[in-house]
Amino acid sequence: MKRFVGGAALMLALAFPVLADTVTLDDLKSETPKTWKPGEATKFRYYQAALPAAKGDSMDAELVIFYFGKGGGGGIEENLKRWKGMFKAPEGKSLEDLSKVEKFEVGKVPVTYLDVKGTYLFKSAPFNPSAKTEARPNQRMLAVIFESPDGPYFIRVTGPEATVESHKKDFDSWLKNFK
Repeated sequence: MKRFVGGAALMLALAFPVLADTVTLDDLKSETPKTWKPGEATKFRYYQAALPAAKGDSMDAELVIFYFGKGGGGGIEENLKRWKGMFKAPEGKSLEDLSKVEKFEVGKVPVTYLDVKGTYLFKSAPFNPSAKTEARPNQRMLAVIFESPDGPYFIRVTGPEATVESHKKDFDSWLKNFK
């Protein structure tokens, strides 16, 4: 009986392959990697997905696209400062040592890209000053400001450093494929 159930599950998986999502930002689209597990969008969470944990990590990384309306969400420097402030550097290092900012274009869209790592100061309710902070060591964030005409969109991947690293190539390709 076990062989039949396993075989039936395999046949179903072959008959119904996992499909990628297509994410649309303004009139630009990019297909997500098939390994990403889409989640439920909310008021400001335009899109979200879980990026499966790398071998040895106990938790997935989270990809979230925030959208606060045309022109909303604050400026570039303000967001970079806030995102870096979500991390604490280890003794003897600074956040500047552990972060890198790049600027480039995706088509005609200006993009600012932050890569930062260290101890993530996670808050379940980030805009609530009384929310409890949980220190999560060895974390990494890839954070993007996508300045499209109806944006900006704020894209973040946050999770264990090894897991984020295992998805970085796919994330970068997905980001640069918006057309």
